[in-house]
Amino acid sequence: MVCPCDWPEPVIRVQSLSESGKPIIPDRYIKPQQDRPSLNSHPPDINIPLIDLAGLKNDDPAVREATLREISVACREWGFFQVINHGLMPELIDGTREIWREFFHESLEMKQKYANSPETYEGYGSRLGLQKGAILDWSDYYFLHYLPSSLKDHNKWPERPSSLREVVEEYSKEIVRLGRDLLEVFSINLGLRDDYLQNRFGGDDIGACLRVNFYPKCPQPDLTLGLSSHSDPGGITFLLPDENVSGLQVRRDEQWITVKPARHAIIVNIGDQLQVLSNAIYKSVEHRVIVNQNKERVSLAYFYNPKSDLLIHPALELVTPETPSLYPSMTFDEYRLFIRTRGPQGKSQVESLKSQG
Repeated sequence: MVCPCDWPEPVIRVQSLSESGKPIIPDRYIKPQQDRPSLNSHPPDINIPLIDLAGLKNDDPAVREATLREISVACREWGFFQVINHGLMPELIDGTREIWREFFHESLEMKQKYANSPETYEGYGSRLGLQKGAILDWSDYYFLHYLPSSLKDHNKWPERPSSLREVVEEYSKEIVRLGRDLLEVFSINLGLRDDYLQNRFGGDDIGACLRVNFYPKCPQPDLTLGLSSHSDPGGITFLLPDENVSGLQVRRDEQWITVKPARHAIIVNIGDQLQVLSNAIYKSVEHRVIVNQNKERVSLAYFYNPKSDLLIHPALELVTPETPSLYPSMTFDEYRLFIRTRGPQGKSQVESLKSQG
């Protein structure tokens, strides 16, 4: 499967549509009735688990064990949780989010210098998937590579604001550290060697890439979505949310739960590759983003992924006669291309692999 070098139709920047002041959105962004956000249907008192990672370094073994159990339950039952005391300084968290907000308010001419193509998605973009005539999402984004170092190219990172590249470097190092720490925890909780998942991801040779999402104000937020329902194709996603505007919704028991971020928390979610490696003990979970009529929203999704050419399949230690392997072997590159061609489609992507196993 070869990815085309250009989008099937001219790209329209959603921010430009928003700033035009028109009271209605173009038909291309209106979702089918069953996919539209039901703004009042989610239980307001339910939230994803909040876990204090300081417990992992506590001198009391009972506290460490309790924290491990909390993470295990979150991975098995939710696929989503938020963490505090994760080691990232509050100033770095706030500064990273705000410098990207500044970028999206630079001139369109400057941003267009980084316009992306579907070949790598790297740069400034406004659509996911290659289906001509597809219903689009109400968002723009910026996508860049951090690891492997052979893919990292500072010339493809915005030159303005002037400190953006330096801030992204510092933030990226911290997220990669957190990814390694959590893979060790996940390995222990699955009864595997503590370095098992990191080695299956490629050891030091993993993938790490960032998508910064910009959700402009929307005059008809009840008709569209900022990001359609999907599960993340990679290993672990670390989301830095906009603390002032809610938007992320997680599917649970046929309801959409609106995530309420804790102050300076990082939201963690299980990707499809971890679902495969754990033989579905851990599950990636459908999520989507709603938009707001009065406020823009900025979030950063950092993807901590297996090395692109390694075969991913269920850990042999987790495959038994009672729990046979559910998935065939596939490289992350093959799976990612499969996803990028089709665009966001709920959980159907990873579930369709089961029929091939």
